[in-house]
Amino acid sequence: MKDFKELFESYPLPATEEQIKADVKNIIDKRFEQVDRLSTCKELFAHLELTTLKVTDNEDTVKALVEKVNDMDEHFPELSKPMGICVYPSLVETVKNSLTEDVKIVTVIGFPSSQTYLEVKVAETALALSYGADEIDMVLPVGKFLQGNYDEVFDEISEIKDCCRGAKLKVILETGALGSIENIHKAAILAMEAGADFIKTSTGKDQPTNLYHVYAMCKAMDAYYKQTQKRAGIKVAGGVTTKQDALLYYCIVSELLDEEWLTPDYLRIGASKLANNLLTEIEKEEIQYF
Repeated sequence: MKDFKELFESYPLPATEEQIKADVKNIIDKRFEQVDRLSTCKELFAHLELTTLKVTDNEDTVKALVEKVNDMDEHFPELSKPMGICVYPSLVETVKNSLTEDVKIVTVIGFPSSQTYLEVKVAETALALSYGADEIDMVLPVGKFLQGNYDEVFDEISEIKDCCRGAKLKVILETGALGSIENIHKAAILAMEAGADFIKTSTGKDQPTNLYHVYAMCKAMDAYYKQTQKRAGIKVAGGVTTKQDALLYYCIVSELLDEEWLTPDYLRIGASKLANNLLTEIEKEEIQYF
């Protein structure tokens, strides 16, 4: 049994919530004008995981989205493809059979509330991978975490990570439901210790994330890297809609983490509407491509 009291004490939250809020303001004041550039918008497009997780999704709607990605060179030849396409597990095979570009296939497990059996989550992971998923986004069992049942949360993440084999595992912290910055920091550390390749902010189905949540996650990632030399990525998702939203999060990540974290291998943005909004900014006219 892991000593979580000792673990969390070895990764203390480096500031109070008031200090974090002040620091975030200072970072935005310092960096926003520097990053508010056309070049940054183009760069951020390559970090996107185009996401469709609607109750109305079906094979036809997902095929249409994939074809838009396949045809991007025809419409936006100077722009990089998005990093991934994120869909429900039942639609992974549809993406696999339609996709012709080098874009990751991402799916969600235990989505959106993680309130099912671990055996179901493991089976869902294995099936999604067998049908072509490259990356798995699992939802942290927030209720168990808030109960202080850290061993069970840790073991669940570890077991799903083992099931992933070579596939990347992202753990969705659902930061808006965790109740405090301290809990977000703890959950980030626990997830990384359990084997998460990425920590992700939100499902987009509950309370949204914010800049302070991402600040706490970045601090945890930096501390974890310094102690273990293992670099976990970050995925910001849930309510990232406008160019300004994306740039504000980019300010925080670029201030608190080193340059390697600013590549699509370690920084992702899960979004749907953001893609068209970035294209509109880049093309200087309203674009409704996706």
